[in-house]
Amino acid sequence: MKKIIVLVIAVMLAFPAFSQLNFGIMAGVSTTSVAMDNVSIPSSSYTIKDLKSSNFGFHAGVFLRLGIKKFYVQPELLLSTRSTKYSILGLDTTSVTQIFTRLNVPVMLGFKFGPVRLNAGPSFNFLINSPKDLIKEDKYKSVYQSMTMGYQAGLGLDILKKLTIDLRFEGSLKKYQNQIQTAAGDKIALDDRPNTFLLSFGYKFGK
Repeated sequence: MKKIIVLVIAVMLAFPAFSQLNFGIMAGVSTTSVAMDNVSIPSSSYTIKDLKSSNFGFHAGVFLRLGIKKFYVQPELLLSTRSTKYSILGLDTTSVTQIFTRLNVPVMLGFKFGPVRLNAGPSFNFLINSPKDLIKEDKYKSVYQSMTMGYQAGLGLDILKKLTIDLRFEGSLKKYQNQIQTAAGDKIALDDRPNTFLLSFGYKFGK
């Protein structure tokens, strides 16, 4: 949170230096694959593995684009959802789908080459819901990171100076985002590092 506050203050202080200012709305879809090895829970018969097929999600929000000639800074505020499906091997084999709803704050730095844009930057992600527990027993509890940091990078296209299209890759900088905690307080880390491709469409206000 402190990093975000510092970053926002820095952008605000730089406002007078930017000659171009645009506000816009955007929405789109994403496809996510989770990088995770099978996890065996000690002293139990449970094994957790993710199903390798990609999962789809949605996102929508607003953005602010501040530009100086070909360079621009674009902070965004997006509400996003994604689902991840796991196979739980125990006495029975069951499938659990976890739905993650997050507030994402990417801060993209980019260059414009005519209507084409190249951009990359950090993405701060805040979990705002409580995903379903993977193991439904009182002695096991799922623990989720409320805030994680990742990065985004990709290409953009501006059409008729108003419409925007962006294709980006998003990765996570934090290895262990989710955990299983036992009644004794022991934590078993799940290596849940989602790799996501995002396709966004937007409308830009201003000149």
